Amino acid sequence: MRLLVVEDEPGIADFLTRGLEAGGHAVTWVADGPGGEAAALTGDYSLVILDVMLPGRGGLDVLDGIRRHDHRLPVILLTAKGEVEDRVAGLDRGANDYLAKPFAMDELLARVRAQLRTPGQTSGTTLTVGDLELDLTTRRVHRGGAEVGLTAREFDLLAYLMRHPDQVLSRAQILNSVWGYDFDPGTNVIDVYVNYLRRKLRAAGTEETPIETIRNVGYRLRAGP
Repeated sequence: MRLLVVEDEPGIADFLTRGLEAGGHAVTWVADGPGGEAAALTGDYSLVILDVMLPGRGGLDVLDGIRRHDHRLPVILLTAKGEVEDRVAGLDRGANDYLAKPFAMDELLARVRAQLRTPGQTSGTTLTVGDLELDLTTRRVHRGGAEVGLTAREFDLLAYLMRHPDQVLSRAQILNSVWGYDFDPGTNVIDVYVNYLRRKLRAAGTEETPIETIRNVGYRLRAGP
């Protein structure tokens, strides 16, 4: 799903983007109210995560603008204010849900899944590349029908690679997206975990693993033979 994040603090926006992408979503970030409202009304997004305190135009006013044109687009409000009256004001003006900062990413992802779920849909989000299948909800991985047991970090790494099949991903890109921007760029943790993944995928399949090393750059997940 394509999600829009409207949040003016870069650190929080980065946290949201990385967490939502790890949950299988494509994310666009806008840092101000007018830009967020304009983006929300393009019709390109399945859900909006909207901060209440924004420069240029407050989040509740942005919400009003969205609701004047679109009554169905799910909107989750974020704010540092946790008082009941603030939550009620947001819900009364058309928000679908409300989350006070600070919050756990797992809780936000659960609320996003709940808003995106419609009758007849399953709650799972599946990535498929070649003979690999990864379910972002159950966090289970199969290769050629055989289940592959992965640790949480191995799963996140494979999910990131599977969201970018046949793309060459630098070690810096992978480190930022899977481990976080504050990790030591000189670490060899990526190479270690790629080797873990290769070993487990090889054991589950009859062919060599599709993770290729691109010398002096990073890695690529091969989508085809």
